[in-house]
Parts: sequence; C-alpha cells; structure tokens
Amino acid sequence: MPRALITGASGGIGLELARIFAREHYDLVLVARSESRLHEIAGELRSAHRIGVDVIARDLSLPETVDEIRKRTGPVEVLVNNAGYGLYGPFAQFTATDDLNMMHLNMDALVALTKAYLPGMMEARHGKIMNVASTAAFQAGPLMALYYASKAFVLHFSEAIANELKGSGVTVTALCPGPTTTGFQDRAALSEARLMRMGSMSAKAVAEIGYRGLMAGRTIVIPGLRNRVMAQSVRFSPRKLVTAIARKLQEKVN
Repeated sequence: MPRALITGASGGIGLELARIFAREHYDLVLVARSESRLHEIAGELRSAHRIGVDVIARDLSLPETVDEIRKRTGPVEVLVNNAGYGLYGPFAQFTATDDLNMMHLNMDALVALTKAYLPGMMEARHGKIMNVASTAAFQAGPLMALYYASKAFVLHFSEAIANELKGSGVTVTALCPGPTTTGFQDRAALSEARLMRMGSMSAKAVAEIGYRGLMAGRTIVIPGLRNRVMAQSVRFSPRKLVTAIARKLQEKVN
C-alpha cells in the first residue's frame, strides 16, 4: 500500500486528513508531540481500516527531529506538512524565543521535511506534497504578524516548487483554509477575535476539500466560497486598507 506522512496529526485538519488517507487505504506515519494521543488515533485507524500506522512523537521545532524522522520512515508517496501554530498579540510583546520557535515549526521544519522526501519522489517520478498554509498568506496580519508572514512563506514556497516540478511526476499543493474549528484558536488565544465570530469551517470539511485538491494536483486549494472571495479580493484593494481590515478582524470582541 502507498504511505502518507502527516505532521500535526493529533488533532484538527491533520487528524481529519489522517482519517481520509486511512479510508483511502494508505499506510500512515503520524507525527505530533503527544505520544498517547497518537497511539489512540493509530489504534482507531488500524481497527477501522486494517492499515499500517507508525507513530513518531517528536517536536518538529527542534532541528534534529527531521533527520530522525527520515531515517525511521524511508520513502513515502505523500507528505503532508500540517504542523504549525500562531501567536496572538502585538509583535513587541513576545520574546525572540517565542518568535523563533514558531518560525522553526511553521517554516523550517516544513522546508526540511520537503527537502528530505522530495528526492525520493523525484527518483520514483511519483509523489504528492501538501503544505498547509492559510488565507492569512494573502495579506499582512497585525496582531499575528509573524504567523501571517510564515503562511505567506509557505504559500509562495509551495507555488514556486510546484512550478519547478512540472513534468516530474511530483505535485505540490498549498492548502489555504480560512477560519477553521480546531485547537489552533485556543493555542493562539484567538477564539474571541472578530474573525472567528464570523463563522468557521469544520476541520473535516477542510480536509476533504484539501484531499481532493491534492489528488487532482492543484497548486492552491482555498476551501469555502467566502474564503476564496476574500483571498482574491485583496489583490485589487489598497494594501494599507487590506492591512487595516485584517487588524479589525483580528481584534477581540468586547
């Protein structure tokens, strides 16, 4: 059976993608920090779908982790770089350590994993990479400045290498969800923000749309009509206005 490696697989979009790939008869490698939660999910998926599931409980923000994962797994047919988190509040309030840890996970680990598995896919002339970005990638985001910037990096990196890999048999897809009901909001202290109060998609719906886009070889997938409209509308609006609107949406509702 083909095999998919999914990071951030212990909840949210990553967990729902794991369930979809299991349903589609992929063996899985699940990566996240919570070992007990990963083993619980692995048991669920093995029982429901009779597939192989390997669990790797590691912190991807640590530089040595990617080499360890690569040595343990060997080649995979699908790589899903989903792990990531955000920091909510003015940039000046966080320590450099806070900022760099988030950047290491959201960007460095994603690049390192892509670098680790891409050569094998190119040699086999077959493979798919999904990098989970966000509609945040399309504009600046006051009160989550580094998170928005990190997702812009993920989007632009994915688009560029997708172009480079045309004709290679390997495709790269940037999944750009808007507000989604996951544990992300709690970790980022974002649940009271105006943006979240406007409504969100379920992680399951986002994962299903993302999976279909990945299988179709699409470069950018934006789930939800409202999210697609918002992502495209920023291209035709003054940047200062777009940033001001983003700030308003990020502010907490009193």
